[in-house]
Amino acid sequence: MADKPQTRSQYRNSQATQPETNKPTGKGKRITGNVFKVVFFTALFLAFAGIAGGATAFYSYAKEAPKLTDSKLRDPLSSKILDKNGDVYAEIGKERREYIEYKDIPKQLENAVLSTEDSRFYEHNGMDPIRLASAAVGNITGGFGSQGASTLTQQIIKMSYLDYTNKTLDRKAQEAWMAVKLEQKYSKHELLEIYINKVYLSDGIHGMETAAEHYYGKKLKDLNLAQTALIAGMPQSPNRFNPFENPDLAKKRRDIVLTLMYNNDKISKSEMEAAQSVAIADGLVDEATRKQKTYAYDTYVDQVIDEIGDKYNPFTDGLTIYTALDPSAQKYTEKMLNTNEIINYPDAKFQAGVVVMDTETGRVQALGGGRDTGEKKVSRGLNRATDIKRQPGSTMKPILGYAPAIEYLDWSTAHIFNDAPYQYASGQELRNYDSGYLGEISMRHALYSSRNIPAVKASKEVGYDRAKDFANNLGLNYKEVYESTVIGSGEASPIQMAGAYAAFGNGGVYNKPHTVTKILLSDGETEVNMEPESVVAMKASTAYMISDMLKDVLTKGTGTRANIPGWNIAAKTGTTNYDESVRIKNGIPSDGTPDSWFVGYSPRYTVSIWTGYDEPNKNYLSPSETRIAAYMFKATMEHLVSGEKNPDFKKPSNVNEIPIIVGSNPITRAGSGASGGNISYELFLDGTVPTRSAAEKKTENKTDEDKEAEEEAAKKAAEEKAKKDKEQSESDKLKQQQQQQQQQQEAAAKKAAEEAEQTALQAPGGLNGSYNAANKTISASWASNGPGVTYDVSVNGQTQNYGTTSITVSGGSPGSSVVIMVVPVKDGKRGSPATTTVTIPPEQTQQETPASDGTGTTDSTQNNTTPPAN
Repeated sequence: MADKPQTRSQYRNSQATQPETNKPTGKGKRITGNVFKVVFFTALFLAFAGIAGGATAFYSYAKEAPKLTDSKLRDPLSSKILDKNGDVYAEIGKERREYIEYKDIPKQLENAVLSTEDSRFYEHNGMDPIRLASAAVGNITGGFGSQGASTLTQQIIKMSYLDYTNKTLDRKAQEAWMAVKLEQKYSKHELLEIYINKVYLSDGIHGMETAAEHYYGKKLKDLNLAQTALIAGMPQSPNRFNPFENPDLAKKRRDIVLTLMYNNDKISKSEMEAAQSVAIADGLVDEATRKQKTYAYDTYVDQVIDEIGDKYNPFTDGLTIYTALDPSAQKYTEKMLNTNEIINYPDAKFQAGVVVMDTETGRVQALGGGRDTGEKKVSRGLNRATDIKRQPGSTMKPILGYAPAIEYLDWSTAHIFNDAPYQYASGQELRNYDSGYLGEISMRHALYSSRNIPAVKASKEVGYDRAKDFANNLGLNYKEVYESTVIGSGEASPIQMAGAYAAFGNGGVYNKPHTVTKILLSDGETEVNMEPESVVAMKASTAYMISDMLKDVLTKGTGTRANIPGWNIAAKTGTTNYDESVRIKNGIPSDGTPDSWFVGYSPRYTVSIWTGYDEPNKNYLSPSETRIAAYMFKATMEHLVSGEKNPDFKKPSNVNEIPIIVGSNPITRAGSGASGGNISYELFLDGTVPTRSAAEKKTENKTDEDKEAEEEAAKKAAEEKAKKDKEQSESDKLKQQQQQQQQQQEAAAKKAAEEAEQTALQAPGGLNGSYNAANKTISASWASNGPGVTYDVSVNGQTQNYGTTSITVSGGSPGSSVVIMVVPVKDGKRGSPATTTVTIPPEQTQQETPASDGTGTTDSTQNNTTPPAN
C-alpha cells in the first residue's frame, strides 16, 4: 500500500526526526540546491527582463523612425535634351539617372543582384533571421558591425531614409522596423525595381540602367553575363569597384558575383568560368567618350531650361526634351566666337551675342551667348543672345517707322520724304548720322541709306501708339514710343530682334523664338507640344515690301560688307552713340560707339548679331570695329545656306511692281521700255499705283486759226518785251547794278563769317601732349582756332575751360595713360574735339629718366551728337 500523501509541512517534520546516516548531510545538499536555484531563477529573470527591456528599447527606437513616403523612394530623375536629329547632347539634373521598370529588368540582372545581395529575397518579410544569425556569428568574432545582415529591403531603407554610415542600435532598430513596414506596402517586384534604380554606381551615376550606358554605352538588356555581373557587384563599394579607376578590384568583385550566381544555381559552371575569363576592359567605352561634356552647348541649354522652367522641372522630372538645335550651326557659332579663325577680334573683352533661327517656324537652331574671355565659365551665367538689353540703333527703323506706315497708311516704297532739318518735340535738333540732308528721297532710299529724319517722320505720321502696338506684336515690350525710340534709343535683346525680323521674312506671321519643340514625360508616353502659336503680326504685303527694301541694304546701302552675291537676303545695320556728357567724362572720341548690330534673314534662316563690350563706358567700338557684326553675319549666313536652294520672298498678289522716274514728285511712272539709273522699280498696293506717266502727254485738238492766233500773240509779246528793255533808262540800269553789287558784298561777308566760324570750331590742329619726368607734369599745346575762341580741356574726364592754347597739369601714376581732349568753344557753341594720349613711363631712378618727354598721338574727328544711323 502506498504511503499516505503528506502535506509540505508534515514532510518537513518527518524528515527532521529521522536518524542521521552516512549520506551527505542536509546542509551540503541545501547549499548546492540553493545555488542552482539562485542561478536558474536569476537567469530566468534576466532573460525575461532582457526581453522586456529589449522590446521597450526597440519600441522606443522604432517610434522615432521616419515616415514612409513614396517621394523618398522615387528619386529625382535627370532630363535628356535632344537635338533636331533626335540625338542626346546634354543631360541635366541633380543626379544622372535613367529609370527602368521591373518588366524591363533583364532576368540575368535580377539573378545577379539577388545572388549577391539577398538570395532569400522572395522568402522573408523584410528581415531575414537566417541571414541575421549568420551575421551575428561573424560579429561575435569580428566585433559589432563587422558583418551586415541587411536584406535588400533594408538597403533601400538605408539609401532612402537613414544615415548610411550610422550603425548604432537605434538606427538598426529603425531600419528593421521600417523594412518590415516597407514589405507590407510594396510588392517584391516593386522593391527590386526601386533598388535597381536607386543604387549609386560611381562617377555620379545612379541606377543600373544609367550605369550600363555610362560604362558600356548599352542598355541593360544588351549587356553580356560578365558585364551584368560587374554592374550588379558595384553597389557594395562603387568607387572601389569602378572599372575605369580600379580594373583589378573590379574584376575580383565581378568574379565573386559570378561565383555566387553559380552557387545559387543561376548559371552553370561553364558559364561562370567563361564569364570570369573575359577581360575587365572588354566592352567599356573609351576614355574620350567617357570624358565628353555632359552639359554641352551651355548657352543653348540655359535657354532650354528657361523655356520649360515654368511648366516642369528639368532637374528632377526625368523629361526627354526635344529641341531645334542644329549641331552644325551651333558648333560653327561657338567656333566663330571663341577662335580667330573666322573673325579677327580686337581684344579679349570684345563681346557678342548670336541667334540663328528658322525664319518660318521661329525655332532657334543655335545660340552664341558670348566669347570665352578665359575666365572660369559658369553654367547659367550671362547669355548675351537672350539676356542682355541694349539699344538696337537703326534696326528699329523698319519696325517703328516704315512697316507701320505701309501697314496702316498704304504707303508705297516710293513714298516721298523731305530729308531736311527737323526738330524733336522738345526743340532739340534731330540730325542724320552724317549731319547732312538729302532733300526729297523715296522710302526705299531712306531705309537702305539709314536716314534718321524720314524714319521719325513716318512713325509720327502713323502715330506713336500704333507704332508701339505694331512693335509689340513682333515680340518687343515697349510701354511708350517716342521720336528717339524710332531710331533705336529703346532696348532689345538679340533673340527679340531675331523674332521681329523673321516675321518680315515669313509673310507677316510672327513665331516667338523658341528652342523646345516638345517634351516627353517620364512615363514614356505623354507628349507635350511646346511650339508657340503663330500670330499674324502684319499684312503679307507689308512684310514683302519691307523685305524687298531691306535687300538693297546689302547691295547699295549700309550693309554691303555682308552681301552674299546672288542670294536673296534682307538685312539692317544698327549702331548707337554715347550721351555727350558720358562720352566726354570717359574720354571717348566722338566716333566711339557702344553697340553695333546686324540683323538679317532669308526665307530660310534669320540671324541676329549684337557686338560691343560688357562695360561700354570703359571700352568702346571704333568705326572699324562696328563692321565686325556685318562680317559675323556674312560668315554665319554663308555657312547656313551652303549647299541649299536659294528661295525668294513670295510677292502677294495685291503688290504691284512699277518702274518710276527717280526723284519725281508727284511720283511718275516711267514709260514702257525705259531703263537706266534714272529708273527705280517700286512697290505699290492695289489702288495706289501712280497714273501719271512721263511717256504720255495729252494733246488737245486745235484749229489752224487757233494755232495762228497763238503764234501772233507770242510774237507780239516778244516785241513788247524788247521795246520795254530798250526804253529802260541808264539811271535804272545803274541802280540795279548798285543793288547787285551790294547783295554780292553782303553774301561775301556772310560767307566769310560762316567760314571763320566754321574754322574756329573745327578740331584744334597740332594737338601734342608730353610728360615731364623731372617735375612730374603733363603738358599739351595746340594751334589757335582764331580770336574769341576758348577751349574745354578734359584730362582723363576732368574738364576745365582755358583761353590759352597750352596747358600744364600735374598728376598721373607711373605706367598709366592720360587722355587729353580739347574742344573749341565760341559764343556758347562747341566744336569738334581733338584728342591725344600721353603715356607716363614706369618709375625710374633719377639717372634713368629720359631726357626727352613722351609724346601722344592725335585723333582729330568730327563731332556727331546724333545717333549713328547705320
